[in-house]
Amino acid sequence: MTLTSTTTPAAPAPDTATPVTAAPDDSTPAAPAPDHSTPVTPAPDDTRPVAPALDSAELAEIISAIAADARRRRTEAPGEHPHRALDLIRRHRLGAIRIPKADGGAGYTRREAFTLFIRLAEADPDVPHILRLHYGFVEELLARTERPWLAEILDGKLFGGAAAELGNRAGVYSYDTTLTPDGDVYRLNGRKFYSTGALYSDYLRLAANDTEGNRVNALIPADRAGISHDDDWDGIGQQHTGSGTTVLTDVVVHPGELLPFTIPNPDRRNGAQSQLLLHAIAAGILRELTADAADLVRGRTRSYSWGNHDDTRHDPQILQIVGELSSAAFVVEAAVLAAADALDRADGHLREHGAASRVREEEAALQASQVKVGVEEIALRAAGAIFGAGGASATRASHHLDRHWRNLRTLFSHNPTVFKARVIGDVVVNAGELPAVGYF
Repeated sequence: MTLTSTTTPAAPAPDTATPVTAAPDDSTPAAPAPDHSTPVTPAPDDTRPVAPALDSAELAEIISAIAADARRRRTEAPGEHPHRALDLIRRHRLGAIRIPKADGGAGYTRREAFTLFIRLAEADPDVPHILRLHYGFVEELLARTERPWLAEILDGKLFGGAAAELGNRAGVYSYDTTLTPDGDVYRLNGRKFYSTGALYSDYLRLAANDTEGNRVNALIPADRAGISHDDDWDGIGQQHTGSGTTVLTDVVVHPGELLPFTIPNPDRRNGAQSQLLLHAIAAGILRELTADAADLVRGRTRSYSWGNHDDTRHDPQILQIVGELSSAAFVVEAAVLAAADALDRADGHLREHGAASRVREEEAALQASQVKVGVEEIALRAAGAIFGAGGASATRASHHLDRHWRNLRTLFSHNPTVFKARVIGDVVVNAGELPAVGYF
């Protein structure tokens, strides 16, 4: 199997000097998305590709190709986006790994899925971050008896979204983005930020307020006229996740594309999945950081006059640094997978008893939060310690070793650790409860 050439060319990287814009065209009505007003679960289609097994050579080759493309872009085309990687994700149906085999998916357990997320992050940490909302959407569908949009996911389509707006307080579901009637359709107008993954998605779920102040969601094709992505995310890390501005200008929405807006309830499993995925990315970064440290030491020809060995690769103190980095990577990955096991237990209770277990789901949510609090300092310290293994030469920009700390710092800035630690302490000391939101 050759992964470097495809039957369809990889999409070119957008020119970030100008917004990627589909201009409104009132002369041609926008085609509606597939009608899911009466959702059904599609019958399995034996002709569809299925994602490869976790331990397969095929998957290893896909991940290797993603890693090679990330290295190429980092050294030869630093402004290029990971479109080739996303093309591989689509073509090999890695967006459908959690869909049961009986429904045409790969049937990964949570532990298997998180193992894949870690490996993807080791290859390119932007890629699983881009897919975070997609995988969350899949879990929402799997929690339903009827599963609209499942066929599109099985066909390799990717789902993203844009809800947050600059200046809005988290947990307050009111938007400046408006949905207004226009004859037989509606029009969306507004600006979104933190639109992670929207730049790469095939469908977008967009949140807005209607003319009466009610909150609504629209799920529409991402190439609908009037949607543009400024690609202005300027964070210090995770720089190609497309987490910047999405502009909506008179975007047509058909009645069948409107979804009821419900304030997120404490869906502990999906919330824990969303948070734990960020920590899985951190685990993958630490794996890559350890490999970079080993390569750095093996390639060093200079040593310190007061060092312990003329050959740096045999200096016991340098080896200690690399050993500590490897151990940090192991601990973080083990913690993530232990929390994924808790999600599997919650899933198992639901399958066996036909009802969710609050105890199991809160256990999973608590463990996902404990992972965040427990691994943050370990990971950030490791990202700084790598420079001790390489000396001043390790700081050369051409090595790109600073990317590990920048990416980790950006990931850990989601949902600040200090607040999670306080809640965990309240649970332990006072039998307190987790916040009544699905994203803790």
